[in-house]
Amino acid sequence: MDRKTYPSDLTDIEWLIVEPLVPPAKPGGRPREVNIREVLNAIFYLLRSGCAWRMLPHDLPPWQTVYGYFRAWRKDGIWEQINDALREAVRSQAGRELEPSAAIVDSQSVKTTETKGERGYDSNKKVTGRKRHILVDVMGLLLSVVVHAANIQERAGAKRLLRRVKKKRFKRLKLIWADGGYNGQPMRDWVMTLAGWLFEVVKRSDDTKGFVVLPKRWIVERTFAWLGRYRRLSKDYEQLPETSESMIYAAMIRLMLKRLARHPAAVL
Repeated sequence: MDRKTYPSDLTDIEWLIVEPLVPPAKPGGRPREVNIREVLNAIFYLLRSGCAWRMLPHDLPPWQTVYGYFRAWRKDGIWEQINDALREAVRSQAGRELEPSAAIVDSQSVKTTETKGERGYDSNKKVTGRKRHILVDVMGLLLSVVVHAANIQERAGAKRLLRRVKKKRFKRLKLIWADGGYNGQPMRDWVMTLAGWLFEVVKRSDDTKGFVVLPKRWIVERTFAWLGRYRRLSKDYEQLPETSESMIYAAMIRLMLKRLARHPAAVL
């Protein structure tokens, strides 16, 4: 790179890790001239800084080019594919099986802007916007995400998420933990009928006073905290929920690349 680096830029080791997962240029037509590493650097810059597409620095590729790649990879499911591949690499590096046997589900309500698109009012959190429903493994790594209007209740949103998770066919997955917002025997029965998973609600004791760290639930809360480091995710600025989901996958990809680069010999 013939420019001053940004803190969000990929290091040489991180690029070596992710480069094999980047889709090759489509056959036919003009050869690809854009530097794909710089395209990723621009996307990670936007995520970390929270800027608009049109405000990307001039020493990065044109914003139209960067957005074009981001959109194309969203439509082709590339962001989710890269997330899945890196998650397996992180789990392997930690000495775990590639697929999880247990997971944790939770949601986060965030405000939207004046940008048109799906939104609703969460009367519990007093937020007008959208909900991010995520499922993570016991390391806090993202298995799947669904973004929907904030007025959709937890159980209904979780059903959308778990239907998507079932399609990914995690063969080892047996148990899902959740908080009290998902409580109820009908929800347990629905999850068992859907995929044969146990659905266990981790509840706070009525006798407990003050702040208490609840087993398993803190893991997914930590994942939301990780995502909070990326200013583009401070609100939902996107017109399409699918774009919001891709932004979340991209943020997790950046996080996992940093983790994998600490011990690259186990990956490269």
